[in-house]
This record gives sequence, structure tokens and C-alpha cells, in this order.
Amino acid sequence: MQTSSTRLLSRRHLLRGAGAMLALPLLDAMLPRTWGAPSQFKPWNRSHGPQPRMICCYIPNGVNILEWVPETTGKEYQLSKTLQVLEPHRDDFTVLSGLGHPASQGGHSGADTWLTGANLQAVPGADYTNSVSVDQIVADLHGRHTRYGSLQLSDQSGTGSAGHSHTLSFDVNGTPLPAENSPQRLFERLFVPESAADKTATLRRLAEKKSILDSVREDAKRLEKTLGKRDRQKLDEYFTSIRTTEEQLSRMEAWIDRPKPEVPPTNLQLGSQPGNAHDRPMWIDVMLELAYLAFLTDTTRVITFEWSREAGGFGGGGENHHEYSHHGGDAGMLAKLGQIDRFHLSKLDRFMNLLKSTTEADSHMLDQTIIVYGSGMNSGKGGEHSPKNLPLLVAGGRKLGLKHGQHLAFDPDKHPPLSNVLLSLAQKMGVESDRFSDATGTLTGLV
Repeated sequence: MQTSSTRLLSRRHLLRGAGAMLALPLLDAMLPRTWGAPSQFKPWNRSHGPQPRMICCYIPNGVNILEWVPETTGKEYQLSKTLQVLEPHRDDFTVLSGLGHPASQGGHSGADTWLTGANLQAVPGADYTNSVSVDQIVADLHGRHTRYGSLQLSDQSGTGSAGHSHTLSFDVNGTPLPAENSPQRLFERLFVPESAADKTATLRRLAEKKSILDSVREDAKRLEKTLGKRDRQKLDEYFTSIRTTEEQLSRMEAWIDRPKPEVPPTNLQLGSQPGNAHDRPMWIDVMLELAYLAFLTDTTRVITFEWSREAGGFGGGGENHHEYSHHGGDAGMLAKLGQIDRFHLSKLDRFMNLLKSTTEADSHMLDQTIIVYGSGMNSGKGGEHSPKNLPLLVAGGRKLGLKHGQHLAFDPDKHPPLSNVLLSLAQKMGVESDRFSDATGTLTGLV
């Protein structure tokens, strides 16, 4: 294993001799220090206290659905080849098959609609229109109690582009919320105290933003008197967005002088890089470790984590994940895709073990934490990139009322919308609403 003090050899290094230059093959000295090294991070014994939490983990490019969906259903179902990775947690998760978002266009826009259920082409003349994601509805309830209402994590920073989002989270206007991809920056944001100068600068920025919002609101009120009914409805949505932003700014101001939790960076590989194919396993580990610590310290109760943007990503050995989603039914490519699926589930298995290892009241953190894991597209039997029969697991949250240890199967051509699952989970997180996106109700069997 490379140490942090070891100088890595560049792949551009050339051997020179006899007037010729030859490129070196890939050597161990060229690999990042975390390549092949298991994380040494250790879970804490106890959490800050039992609180309802939710994390939504997205895998791109679908899965090898032939090795994913169990052949049997109900409580006595047999785990599929891929899901056997989660055998130790069998009683702590539910497999859901056959579900999808009816309004989704399919393809690699799945991350954009996974938590919204929106029809991106719903507005005539508009190229792209999204709606609020379920995590933000939950964050609106729980965010008033934590330093951060929610966290958005991804392998790409920012928001990406329409139809190729780098984030799973969208506000009440369907505007994407930017994601963080750097473990170092995320750790500093969560746990490193701000200096007096930093606090002063933050307060100044907050005051400037509040002043801008006040000015915008007054202008909008004057404009409202001249508008028709439809435009006034749109303006009302705009006012809602302003109020939400004001509440967020007020919360940030209230937390500025409250100390952050004391969390040492011990055994956290904060230098892991998502863009390095061979560093990807450690990067996923450390981002999930930071999510665990954010939950444990009650720094936030809502997290979305896009493990990779759509049409991107790597397998555990640096494989091009996207390439294998276009398998065309080829047995060899499907086998590779299945290996990548099991690699991803091994990371979920580890995260669930972290949560189970930490005592919380009379149980452990997993029982208070809902995990949604899946993809917004199905690569199908022939690489179709379908929005039907999406791979989906719901884990944890037993103390919140979720039922597990089962496979709930639905007809892919005649099924309740996946939004029914999202509405069910929002309600278990305390949201008092019976409406979300295109949901027709809650999902029988899960709650």
C-alpha cells in the first residue's frame, strides 16, 4: 500500500535511452495511495440521539436486471445472485420490483426524475421542467432542527445540465440544488470550526442576500397587480421560493455561533478522488462515512447521494460502467454489469453495518434511518434504458414503521407509480401530506 508520503510515479514518465523514449506500463507506483486499501474507519459506539433520517443513494446506468430481481416473492423469497451480497441484512430491507415513473422519458435522464417523478416535457414550449424532490419536502420539516436542512452529494460537483443532472435534489420550483463531490470540502463544511473572520464574512453575505430578497419581493408585489390569474399563480410559486430561501438564510444565521461537532479526521481518506477510476471504491466509502457522521451528530437528517452521474461511473476495478449498460444482451457484458452491481451493493452493505454498529436508544441507527437505493433507468434484457421495472431497495427505518424481509413485486406494465413509495417514506419521516407528484396513495406492504 502506498503511504501519504510516497511520491506517485506519473504515467507520463518515459524511459530514455539510445535516442528513443518508451512509455512505462501501469505500475503499482502509479496508482493512488488508496488503491486496494480497505478503509480503516471505525464506527462510533453511540449517536447524538435517535432521530428519523433518510438517505437516497442513486446508482447510474441501471443494473443487470436478470441477476437483480428475485424469482420468488413475499416473505419467503429467495435472494437473487446479486442481492445475496446483502444476505446479512435480509430482515432489514425490502426488494421492490416492477415499479417505475410513468411520466419518465427513460434513457439517462433517470437521475433527474428519480426523486421527483416529474414529466420533464410537461410544459409546452419548455425544453425541461422539473418539480420538487421528496428529500426537499422531508428537509423542509426536519431542516429547522439541524445545521443543514439537507446535503447533496455526487461524484460531480454542481448541478450538471438538464437531463444529465449531477444532483438528485430539486427545490419547490424544480431548480436543481448543487452537489458536493470532495470529501475534504465536505468534512470542512460539516466539522471544521470557522474563524472569526470567516463568520463575519458569512454574516455579511447573508445580510446581502436578505437585502436582495427584500428588494425582489417588493418589485414582485408591484408587478402582481398588473398580471392575469395564471401569471399570478406562477408568481405565488415564486413568492414561496423566496420565503423558503429566507427561512434557509435565517437558519444559517442562527447556527453561525453554535459550535460544530468535534469529529477528528482519523482514518478518513479525505483525499480520495471520484474522477480517478481506481480511487472510486475508497471515495464511495469515505463519502458514506461522512454521511454516517453527519447523521450520527445530527448535523443533518436528509442526504441524497448520486454515486455517479448517469452515463458515467466506474466499477470496483475501474471498469467503464456506462459501457456495460449498452450490453445489447451480450452475456459477457451482462456478467460484467452484474459484477459492478455487486460491487456497489458491497458498499451499501458496509454502510448498513456502520449504522448497525452504533447504539441508539434500545436499538441501532439503521432502525431510525431510511435508505432508498436504486436507479432511474433499467438497462433491461437488451440494454433498452427503460423507465420501467426500476431496480429499487428500501432499507432500515424499522422503528419508523417500515416492514422488511420481503420482495414486493408488481406488473411492470400495470403498477402503482414509484411516487407511491416516496410518499410512503415521506409520511414515515413525519410529513403530514397525502400528496406527492403523481402518487395515487401509499404503497401497501411497505408500511
